[in-house]
Amino acid sequence: MRRLVEKGQRVKAFVRPGADLGQLRDLPNDVVRIAEGDCRYPDRVYAALRGCDTMYHVAATYSFNERDRTRILRDSVTGTEATLEAARRAGVSKIVLTSSAITLGKSSSPEPLDERSFLSAGAGTSYAEAKRKAEEIALLCAEQGLPVVVVNPAGVYGPGDFRPTPSGRQVLSYLNLSPSFKVPIIPGGFGVVDVDDVAEGHILAMEKGKVGERYVLASENFDTRAFYQLLSDITGLSEPGQDLSRGQASLFASFEDLKNWWSGAPPLVTRKLVESYYGQYVFVSSDKAKRELGFSPRSAREALLRSCHYFLDHGFVDQKAARRARLELRHA
Repeated sequence: MRRLVEKGQRVKAFVRPGADLGQLRDLPNDVVRIAEGDCRYPDRVYAALRGCDTMYHVAATYSFNERDRTRILRDSVTGTEATLEAARRAGVSKIVLTSSAITLGKSSSPEPLDERSFLSAGAGTSYAEAKRKAEEIALLCAEQGLPVVVVNPAGVYGPGDFRPTPSGRQVLSYLNLSPSFKVPIIPGGFGVVDVDDVAEGHILAMEKGKVGERYVLASENFDTRAFYQLLSDITGLSEPGQDLSRGQASLFASFEDLKNWWSGAPPLVTRKLVESYYGQYVFVSSDKAKRELGFSPRSAREALLRSCHYFLDHGFVDQKAARRARLELRHA
């Protein structure tokens, strides 16, 4: 939304009643309007679209917690069906739907996947399944004449992650570790991209994207060890430790699941996540987005630096760990 406002566009945000709007507080009221409702109900979305020519559908429940399965599927699948139906009735000229690089699938090889790949049914977590189904709905609507373009961001990092998301918790939990602790490594890998580059990628997809096409938004790919080594290089904190066997990873995930059941705290990793992605790579290529949209992401190092600074500057990190990390970040 900020990037749209910076480009001089008038924006209407469709939010749930009671949503935390702190991130929007400093945006000018004369160009940003708020409409309240639930994206699972097409009539409410249709009413909110009055006066709008284009639509970005970014709503979803970003969670790997299998206890949230019903909500994850409902929000992504039902929400996409209802929102696209409302957009069809409203006659909007173009729609950009936010999917995920996770829908491209996975591989035991670090060879990057691209837009030609698609996750097989039942091959991932509830979140992956929800994103795959929502994307199938969007692409089918595009075949039927609805002007939909899909973007597939990799793991998103950077400032503004006030919840935080599973990607953000990965960085935040690392920042809170004791410097003497070696990070246990679950083999596999994934792509990284900065949040502001994802925002810009959405706008480029709206301006230049071809209807019915998918565009991967990513910067760089890392195996898990290299990801934590980069965080260590940036912060001066924990080094990556030994690789966990599948059994050890499952045991660790079971503990996280139990902690979630007991305290409600979101798990860092789940048994389903280990079952689906142990030793698997979701390495992706954004060559198509660079070629067709002019997408030009910053480095993963800068994205993670920005993420670390955000959590440190906003009091998310234990004071002792924060003091040490800040010393290193000055020179990163």
